[in-house]
Amino acid sequence: MRLVNAKEMMQAASRGHYAVGHFNLNNMESIRAYLLAAQEMKAPVILGVSGGTAKYMGGYKTITDTVEGFMEFLDITVPVALHVDHGTYDQALAALEGGFSSIMFDGSSYPIAENIEKTKYLVELCRQKGISLEAEVGAIGGEEDGKISEGECADPAECKRIADLGVDMLAAGIGNIHGKYPANWGGLHFDVLQKIREVTGLMPLVLHGGSGIPEDQVKKAITMGVCKVNVNTECQIAFSDALAAYYKAGKDQESKGFVTRTIMAPALEAAKAKCEEKIRLFGSDNKA
Repeated sequence: MRLVNAKEMMQAASRGHYAVGHFNLNNMESIRAYLLAAQEMKAPVILGVSGGTAKYMGGYKTITDTVEGFMEFLDITVPVALHVDHGTYDQALAALEGGFSSIMFDGSSYPIAENIEKTKYLVELCRQKGISLEAEVGAIGGEEDGKISEGECADPAECKRIADLGVDMLAAGIGNIHGKYPANWGGLHFDVLQKIREVTGLMPLVLHGGSGIPEDQVKKAITMGVCKVNVNTECQIAFSDALAAYYKAGKDQESKGFVTRTIMAPALEAAKAKCEEKIRLFGSDNKA
């Protein structure tokens, strides 16, 4: 099965009142973990790639070829979209050339007029190529590729202006952040989400920073139009903790426990299990 864009996934999720999980790739093990989790859970899945990951993993074409190779090798039959996460304008264009099936253009740092201008051009380009497009209004805070910033709430009027351009999904800041949530985090701003929903209609909404948000808040956001939830930090922590446990138990000193694929196996399984947990939470299991 080939990569697909995320448009039909989003439309189906909107109709079915669930969300599709977006899981960030970080290495080869994460590709395998998330594909296997989605296949076993019979769930559509979106594999996200940040700019930092694209550099680390050899560029967009290398990642496309690797993901498609794994899909064939593992006999993956569920819908899989390969998606740029928080792409700059240039990264979005590069990913299009590299074979990605979905892109996110994060124009939230631009003045709204420039965000609209660049998004409008990408809408037309993506339509020509059959690629799905996600746009953003209201910067998502936290840590992203080493940069730390505060979150903000999107202006519903600006959300409508971007949504009206014809994007397939819209990421809007509602107090969510990337990375670990601080102890004093005030929670999602559902009043803002409600206003955004009112002005954007049935536009599928995206919740970034899905790691660490209380489950009841995630579920409520899904009932209010969120059709895609991004997860990265929790999967990376599960991976890292499994690696630490492996070394703490001295497994690397046993027989051929030093072999890289042996070391990585428990970490891969931990990331896969966390992915499956999130798929169940989002309600996308058995939706493929």
